[in-house]
Amino acid sequence: MKTLSRENLNLWLDGLAAQQSLIAPHLEAQGVFYRPVQRAQEIAWEADRPALSAKEFLFPPSERLLKVEKRGPDIRLEVSPSAAPQAIFGLRPCDARGIRVMDAAFLETPPIDSQYASRRENTLLLGLACRSMGASCFCTIMGLAPDDPRDMDVMFTDRGPTLAVQALTPRGEALLAGLPIVEEPGEVEPASRREVGGLPTAEAWKESFGDARWAKHGERCLSCRLCAYVCPTCRCYDVRDEALPSPPGEAHFERLRAWDSCTREGYRLTAGGHNPRAAAGSRLRNRLLCKFVYYPHQYGPAACTGCGRCLDACPVNLDLLEIGGALQEAAQ
Repeated sequence: MKTLSRENLNLWLDGLAAQQSLIAPHLEAQGVFYRPVQRAQEIAWEADRPALSAKEFLFPPSERLLKVEKRGPDIRLEVSPSAAPQAIFGLRPCDARGIRVMDAAFLETPPIDSQYASRRENTLLLGLACRSMGASCFCTIMGLAPDDPRDMDVMFTDRGPTLAVQALTPRGEALLAGLPIVEEPGEVEPASRREVGGLPTAEAWKESFGDARWAKHGERCLSCRLCAYVCPTCRCYDVRDEALPSPPGEAHFERLRAWDSCTREGYRLTAGGHNPRAAAGSRLRNRLLCKFVYYPHQYGPAACTGCGRCLDACPVNLDLLEIGGALQEAAQ
């Protein structure tokens, strides 16, 4: 087992923050969030899973894709610059898997999203194992664990005065080179887990398409989209063009991309006014089938990491585990 003292880790993180943007769990008035920090002292070491994932640092809630400047017959396109280097420290396994899920759509399936690709190439994932599963977590159902090191460049496990450290990628190995890492006997103690109910198979999800329960769930759903905005894997977006203040004789515009959600009432509204998913229940059904059927079929991994944020955020307590559990029982 390789370990690093907390003092040396803090010094290393301070140096890393001086060289590039360092993002880590940070305590704010509303809770703990991944935020840029200037030194290790600002990190919320004792916090549980942050309230939001780190998705926004690779796929921002709103961003400019390009700017158009028209001067007479001449048109100039200005694309966004390449992303600056950044490191996300204290990343939880469920959030690292969320990034892996987005990689499948934005990087590994053409066409490659250049904005996402630039940020991903310049981002280091430095994980911190959870001590145990939170009250709403169900990562184990999704094949993960509170201390799962996969999807990280480097994984740290808090052991008090020292942290166990494991490099998972060549980038991680290069990053740790030169640190005063000590080899100690023994193995890292695994994080505690708890039993969580199951979810339907992909086939059972598909067979539930015409189930009357979706309409009942839709009666409660507010279509507020909170579940999508706190989700580490939801990647739907909308693109729009907006006019900018322009000098006389010129016309300037910008193309913006912003998060969207398939649970929004007008998400599938067509130009002719038809809405194939006018009912809230049909939109909720699409969201869950996308995660467990459509996305895996098209890109590979399931689009859920078991982080439980959707359970915490829903104002009417729509519970993915309860919905899935009922469908699983009906399929048996």
